[in-house]
Amino acid sequence: MLYAGVDHHTKTSHITLINEKGTVIQKKSLPSDGQSVKEMLSEYGEPIKATLEASYNWGKMYDWLDDVADEVILAHPLKVRAIAEARIKNDKIDSATLAHLLRADLIPEAYACPAEIRAIKRVLRQRMFLVRINTMIKNRIQALLHQHDLQKPQVTDLFGTSGRRWMEGLRLPTPDCEILSEDLTLLDVVRERIASSESLIKSLSRGDQAVRWLKSVPGIGDFLSVLIRYEVGDISRFPSPEKFAAYTGLVPSTYASGERTYHGRITKQGNKYLRWAFIEAVAPALKSSQEMRSYYERIKRRKGSKDARVATARKLAEITWHVWSEERFYEVR
Repeated sequence: MLYAGVDHHTKTSHITLINEKGTVIQKKSLPSDGQSVKEMLSEYGEPIKATLEASYNWGKMYDWLDDVADEVILAHPLKVRAIAEARIKNDKIDSATLAHLLRADLIPEAYACPAEIRAIKRVLRQRMFLVRINTMIKNRIQALLHQHDLQKPQVTDLFGTSGRRWMEGLRLPTPDCEILSEDLTLLDVVRERIASSESLIKSLSRGDQAVRWLKSVPGIGDFLSVLIRYEVGDISRFPSPEKFAAYTGLVPSTYASGERTYHGRITKQGNKYLRWAFIEAVAPALKSSQEMRSYYERIKRRKGSKDARVATARKLAEITWHVWSEERFYEVR
């Protein structure tokens, strides 16, 4: 068995190949393309086990290695760095370090979803990006309108049919009139792109029992249920709701000194797309669930609205773990 450590970069990657005794067989820098990787690793007639860090754009290198190696392990960046510093006394995570850790079976494994799932996730993340842009444009328009003494119409949604008609009929002074017109046009374009992904969302949710369970959680509708489903992949990766919440980065950071323990801001480590999804789910959850509203208000009285929102998002993440892991629908207690 040979062990390959791969330090992957956009243009050039570095691969170190060692044998079972830890002797370096080859260490080479090569262009970051599939053909170069296959040519190097195909020279040897022995089984090859490879590893690379789950850093930016790891997917294509993982697929190239998977075509030629017998086993590929995706390494958790933060955990592998901690192990490397403790065991090899080298704070630089290069290809040789990865190869030696792999040989010693010290690679902390990260979840590597299949290529077809990664493609679906890219589409879902694109829609998420557009939803965020949609919100930004709305906030921008609201801020612009607040610059003027206007009597807003009595509508539940300013960006609905009646509210939109009112905004289009406004005669604001220059340059705000032109800015409002441009922002409304941009809003239409973004909404059109969001709507174009509806068919994919429906096809992905059709027949998926996990999506049905997720949709029963307060605040998690059609899109968020599908996004969470594909970002997580396999909920059994997380042994507890606390572990799952930690993966979303919605847990507070902890500092211990002597006999005192301090809790700071949320870690924001883990999956940022899941973190966004659960934060987004808070507002609709407060409207649809009295239980979530009561929980939010209780935290808000003690710590303020910002902390209450994060705490509610974390609670939604933990509820998600329960309904998915236990294969059941959410029930109000």
